[in-house]
Amino acid sequence: MKPATTMVSLVEDYLEYRRRLGFALESDARRLLCFARFADQVGHRGPITEELALRWASSSTRTTAITRAGRLKILSPFAKYRLQFDPATEIAPPGLCGPGYRRLTPHIYSEQEIEALLVTARQLPPTGGLRPVTCETVFGLLAATGLRISEALALRRLDVDLERGLLTIRQSKFRKSRLVPLHPTTTAALRAYACDRDKRLRASTTDAFFVSDSGRPMNYRQIEYAFACLRAQLGWRARGGHPHPRIHDLRHSFICRRLIGWYQEGINVDNSMLVLSTYVGHTQVTDTFWYVTGIPELMAIAGDRFERFTQGGSHA
Repeated sequence: MKPATTMVSLVEDYLEYRRRLGFALESDARRLLCFARFADQVGHRGPITEELALRWASSSTRTTAITRAGRLKILSPFAKYRLQFDPATEIAPPGLCGPGYRRLTPHIYSEQEIEALLVTARQLPPTGGLRPVTCETVFGLLAATGLRISEALALRRLDVDLERGLLTIRQSKFRKSRLVPLHPTTTAALRAYACDRDKRLRASTTDAFFVSDSGRPMNYRQIEYAFACLRAQLGWRARGGHPHPRIHDLRHSFICRRLIGWYQEGINVDNSMLVLSTYVGHTQVTDTFWYVTGIPELMAIAGDRFERFTQGGSHA
């Protein structure tokens, strides 16, 4: 007798299909597998139903409307994929639980917080191991360049040109590639890491730039776990709209510090924004402009400039 197909196996097939198309799906994969395990644990058999989707969406410990809507939004592409194989599949209508996404104000790290993060990362276990050095360098690179964590962890050795101080980001979000020039201090930090890594792991066969003590590529779960430990150790409390400061907030912080610096230096931000947008890999400059309205520090600068403008002062 043929065993019943589990929802976990259906999700795994879907994720394999999407990855062959070039999608990373790190976050969505975790949530879809969470849905699949839920469906299997409650004994669901057969196609996806609206009732099952709502049960899963409401099963989160964070029972807010935005959480439920976000879960349904993540599930929708998978349900549409399954519809071509099983016509009985039901797709929850958009907006069933309200909007599935809203932009929350990020946690903008101070220079002191970033320094504390790097110093504390250096003290991670194992003492004398490669893990603390790798975590420190990864977090430092994110803070200095605004890279996405997926971009940093996907770097290969050939992508890091230490002679020219240049990173090649290949097939990142939206399947775009770009070059990222580095500040000399960032290049020096990457060079020091590469030397340390190669001394410790002479027999490593991977071409990944960031590796673990086992000689394998450092992955997102390892970095996320290390960051969560450091965050708890440092006693950070979120200043934005998210429950906790996140790794991704290092990217937000980089962009905001650059904008604040330009405003303070009197540089025309409108003319420079396209360069910044290209540097961080945004597909639309409006994605970068959002930071002007999303961060209190930038809003304060904008308010001050507007006040000077209304009083007849310079608005440059």
